[in-house]
Amino acid sequence: ETEADPERFYDRVVEIDLGALGPHINGPHTPDLSREVADLGEEARDSGWPLEISAALIGSCTNSSYEDITRAASVARDAAGKGLRARTRLLVTPGSEQIRSTIVRDGLMDDFEALGATVLANACGPCIGQWDRSGEEGHTPGRPNVIVTSYNRNFPKRNDGDPATLAFVTSPETVIALALAGTVDFDPIGGTLTNDRGEPVALAEPTGIELPPDGFDPGEDTFVAPPADGSNVDVGVSPDSERLQLLEPFAPWDGNDYKDLPVIAKARGKCTTDHISAAGPWLRYRGHLENISGNLYLGVVNAFGASNTGSGYDVGHGKNQITGEVQHLPDIARDYHEAGLRWVFIGDSNTGEGSSREHAAMEPRFRGCVLALARSFARIHETNLKKQGVLALTFADPADYERIGEDDRIAVRGLADLAPDQPVTVEVTAPDGAVWAFEAHHTLSDDQIEWFHAGSALNIIRSRAGRQA
Repeated sequence: ETEADPERFYDRVVEIDLGALGPHINGPHTPDLSREVADLGEEARDSGWPLEISAALIGSCTNSSYEDITRAASVARDAAGKGLRARTRLLVTPGSEQIRSTIVRDGLMDDFEALGATVLANACGPCIGQWDRSGEEGHTPGRPNVIVTSYNRNFPKRNDGDPATLAFVTSPETVIALALAGTVDFDPIGGTLTNDRGEPVALAEPTGIELPPDGFDPGEDTFVAPPADGSNVDVGVSPDSERLQLLEPFAPWDGNDYKDLPVIAKARGKCTTDHISAAGPWLRYRGHLENISGNLYLGVVNAFGASNTGSGYDVGHGKNQITGEVQHLPDIARDYHEAGLRWVFIGDSNTGEGSSREHAAMEPRFRGCVLALARSFARIHETNLKKQGVLALTFADPADYERIGEDDRIAVRGLADLAPDQPVTVEVTAPDGAVWAFEAHHTLSDDQIEWFHAGSALNIIRSRAGRQA
């Protein structure tokens, strides 16, 4: 009945002709700029992008399941049999030790190495900036170059720290096809490549196997069984460690409305989790919340600088409301934290898009952020903020984003009555004492309101575990 007359049941019906779909590729600089792979060459010429691919990368946590790898390996195996090799640097990062061990056992790694691929460690790797290209032949930092990856994000500087790198994301099998071509000006379905005998050859359609026929090989050192009784186990972390720090529970809500909160920054435009909590060299501190918070908001473009100074702040800078000085945002956050000052961060549209980076919520909360206001949030970042006890609100009228000034103070009224699907009143007090208010929305469920009251979701888990013990 629904299939025969879908308009009766749905406000909007979208029809997709699967037979007409071709492989797509997204980028550069954002994962939502999409076109068919066959059209990328023409767009690159029109945009002045390089056609040559400087590196092709597959793996990491995204698109590296056994099926993903078998599809990519099928293209590699077919190409090697036809006398083709990769015409650019090809890097493979297994998604886990289990995947690495299984594809080695099943001969799939041999298929990639036959094309000239380099296999990296089982880690996030270049996906989050753990990629040193300083000694790479033919690569000059600051010179436009193109990379294609099967990773999940492609924001500027994310993979190699170079703002001139144009990163495109696509499926693993398409990455292999483009690596064989060495150029973005190639249609993997209708195009041909010249093999080592000078013959034009076409690539076979990828094929994949969902699960390994012989099961997964767990690999080496993938599981360490916990002690039967952990009550007397002492986790020893040196207070002098730069990499590890024991976490202190975040304070629960004190039962009062928020008032007199300064605004640390108002992000203008794209504000991803990379802008909020940079990766790359900072990852060495991911077990030390104090130290890794030194990267907080380093990539944020602060709208206040442009509106108040004319010339604009440098990226990652703002005004310290305690000293009145312009400083790095992580230094301001540290000063507020040490002074016991709670504060607000304001975002634009789709705030927190990108990787589901928990530190992008933990660090603000650790430094004293209790309220995040935005035109809209990326879903996972919004959830992460809730888990850390940060109140995430969106402007009912997106234009109110523009009205908030750098020296304004923020209050949230009626927090004792916080309830699902009910709006919240936010008051703004200007330096001259003028007060105006606006309505804000939230997506908190009853359970998530408990997180807010408790100070974090982890506090709820801890209290319940204590009762059970």
